[in-house]
Amino acid sequence: MVRTATVHDIPELVRLRSLLFDDLGGDFFKPPGAGDDWRAALARALERKLADPDCRILVVDGDDGLAACGVGVIDEWLPGPHLRNGRVGHVFGMVTDPAHRRRGHARAIMLGLLDWFRERDVARVDLTASREAEVLYRDLGFAAHPDPLLCWRP
Repeated sequence: MVRTATVHDIPELVRLRSLLFDDLGGDFFKPPGAGDDWRAALARALERKLADPDCRILVVDGDDGLAACGVGVIDEWLPGPHLRNGRVGHVFGMVTDPAHRRRGHARAIMLGLLDWFRERDVARVDLTASREAEVLYRDLGFAAHPDPLLCWRP
């Protein structure tokens, strides 16, 4: 059911990521005048990430393309008492095509990513959850993070 993405999946990964931004909406995720050139940049980034040992992109096939995808990456931060080895995982880009929702695809992808993070000795995994997905992530053991997320754009 769940498999690792390949370069042949890139067009479908771009399509699914576009659906994610459609779902999120708003000027932050879809700024006016953004155009479509980000899709070509995304395709190039995905090709690089597929070859990166600290990135895992998992997918579920549908009847006529990908049904769902999710991305896990590992960053090396400085160790501390709250982060024994400095290895932090991040999950993002979890998307299920609307025609394939409520079938367990996101859960299966998350379980695969969590296994991969364990194998890679990650000390913590972070993600940002939509309201709809928060129940799934909490069910898998995720809890609120004590740091508020802020962002700066140059």
